[in-house]
Amino acid sequence: MTENSSRTIEKALAINLDPTTYGTIVEIGAGQEVARWFFQAGAAAGTIAKTMSAYDMKFSDEIYGEAPDQRYVSRARLQRMLEREYELVISRIEEQRPDNSRFFAFANTVAAQGFKKRAECHGWLGVRLQSAPKAPPDDIIIHVRLLDETNLEQQEALGILGVNLIYGAFHHAETPEKLLVSLMDNLRWGRVEIDLVELNGPNLGAIDNRLMALELVKAGLTRAVLFDPNGNVVIPSDSLYKRRVLAMRGKFHIVEQSDIDLLSHARRRFQ
Repeated sequence: MTENSSRTIEKALAINLDPTTYGTIVEIGAGQEVARWFFQAGAAAGTIAKTMSAYDMKFSDEIYGEAPDQRYVSRARLQRMLEREYELVISRIEEQRPDNSRFFAFANTVAAQGFKKRAECHGWLGVRLQSAPKAPPDDIIIHVRLLDETNLEQQEALGILGVNLIYGAFHHAETPEKLLVSLMDNLRWGRVEIDLVELNGPNLGAIDNRLMALELVKAGLTRAVLFDPNGNVVIPSDSLYKRRVLAMRGKFHIVEQSDIDLLSHARRRFQ
């Protein structure tokens, strides 16, 4: 066992040995690498209520509803997975667990390196969890680009990242900057790029996700982030999907008429 895997398995074991944490792990794409760490660590029966993968689109639609745009590796699909799985955890086992239990649902939907062709390799990961017993849940969501060349390496990176996310959600949510840095624990820089993180929920305080996006750049987790006109952090591949793009290099000064004229002229040529 390598030093990196040892530290990852220690995180998984720490969660397994916490008698208050209990939940589910569901994964679509790139295997069941996150769940694997918890089973390899041992004592998973005290933490994991269910693991599942729904690779077939029909099965996935039956469980989580149809994807209107037929995109299964998307934020909308991840959000639906978290909602559905957390709802099942609460409805099925809350009354059977001790009063000090903190429930969670982890989900990911991933497009990893295919067997025959090279495509964009990326995924959405998220966890919905209670920070305290009986508390309303919070959500932590990230988008990741998988940069390794092989499917096996991408699976390994995804598994480590998922363990880091679950561990960080339970131990570092109150210090989001520390949470961001901890996502790369045991991962060599350059294996993944995290270009979006969002923390939402009643127990997370007044966190500005725009600042969290800038922290990603500051920490070197991504090279750039994209905001929509309302100031929300968005993924370029989602926002620019099937759209024509005209970009102009920005400057740190007031926008002048010459800047507007330059963009307008370029747009006319572009059309």
